[in-house]
Amino acid sequence: MAERDDERNRMSARVSRYARVGANVGGAAARIAGARLFGRETEKSNAALLGQALGGLKGPIMKVAQLMATIPDVLPPEYAEELSKLQSEAPPMGPAFVKRRMMAELGPDWQSRFGSFELRSSHAASLGQVHKATAKDGSRLACKLQYPDMQSAVEADLQQLEILFALHRRMDPAIDTREISKEIGARVREELDYRREAKNAALYAIMLADEPQVRVPASWPELSTGRLLTLDWLDGEKMLSFKQHSLPERNRIATAMFKAWWTPFSRFGVIHGDPHLGNYTVFSEGGEPQGINLLDYGCIRIFPPRFVGGVVDLYRGLLEGDEARVVHAYETWGFKGLTRELVDILNIWARFIYGPLLDDRVRTIADKVSPAEYGRREAFTVHKALKEKGPVRVPQEFVFMDRAAIGLGGVFLHLGAELNFHALFDEAIRDFSLAAVERRQAEALAKVGLEPT
Repeated sequence: MAERDDERNRMSARVSRYARVGANVGGAAARIAGARLFGRETEKSNAALLGQALGGLKGPIMKVAQLMATIPDVLPPEYAEELSKLQSEAPPMGPAFVKRRMMAELGPDWQSRFGSFELRSSHAASLGQVHKATAKDGSRLACKLQYPDMQSAVEADLQQLEILFALHRRMDPAIDTREISKEIGARVREELDYRREAKNAALYAIMLADEPQVRVPASWPELSTGRLLTLDWLDGEKMLSFKQHSLPERNRIATAMFKAWWTPFSRFGVIHGDPHLGNYTVFSEGGEPQGINLLDYGCIRIFPPRFVGGVVDLYRGLLEGDEARVVHAYETWGFKGLTRELVDILNIWARFIYGPLLDDRVRTIADKVSPAEYGRREAFTVHKALKEKGPVRVPQEFVFMDRAAIGLGGVFLHLGAELNFHALFDEAIRDFSLAAVERRQAEALAKVGLEPT
């Protein structure tokens, strides 16, 4: 009986979510289409309509909207700007509700399994909230507790994502967004599975074992479930609090970020797809920053080793002026029907992303550019060219690689870092071979019980 009631409640929540999200997004889409039909629209006003429609909703739709805003050229600039303003934080669950949720995950005696547990959350986000706790042995813990019925909410919100992408395709078909939609859906669904996230954390512990500048928390399986993830608590300060520190200190933090991202990718074919400032803190020793704590492992992308090979081929092709190698790299990634004109257009973007890696000198990631504007100008140039020569379908695997590279560049800009990115990248791919990546990836995934994406 209780199970049937629970199922009815889930179905009711799902229907309610579909209705609310569908009404908001569908209504905005209808108003935008109507304004276009009668010639009254501007992109800015349409973007504002969409922002208003989504602004009253909480949970996964906020995460999806912000993902769309941070993948260059998925949306027109006006829409990206409006969606980037949306806040992903949901109202935190109160103490009484937290008790019920913890009981549902660990049983009625759940409190006896901790030394202490703070019922007030320390951080609330789109899919869950984090509580400070201690283990029976006194170890400090971070417990991420998922909000109730998130699976229904995610499915409702992803269905509406299709409306947004379909609207974009009708307005401007230069970029075919179907593969982008599939990739976002796959990654957001994975983020619901906290057991998978625990395995992701264990995978990062293996991949970064030789990087003392990056700390990875251990998981506590006996205090975790599919909707509760318990990790070590890592002390650190927000990255933006170091913006006014000395250049050597900021460079040390930026170097740690570079290694946290490029070492797993170049050696194991794995990326952290969400280089958001909130996913990192800075640890210090003797009053000086030494490196970063990597806190969140929900948005992790495991690539086939051939994709990593494409990244290295494109770098070396651009560095050496080898056009055949450049084209081979794009084809390896999954771009199809490439003409000379389309390759030239893709090279605009590639030279922007790879520019700092090709330039053998100490430099910023981009001069006189704000973190919010990083990549927007180049994306606009590519988009304009694709209107004439496209459309082009962006391969599914490319989506989070592109997004993460832009996010990482934004972090470097926030820090005002000045590094020799060419030397750092050369070191990362120094002993690259497909066979080595295949071997390392297979061994690491087997150790933690993960399958390739």
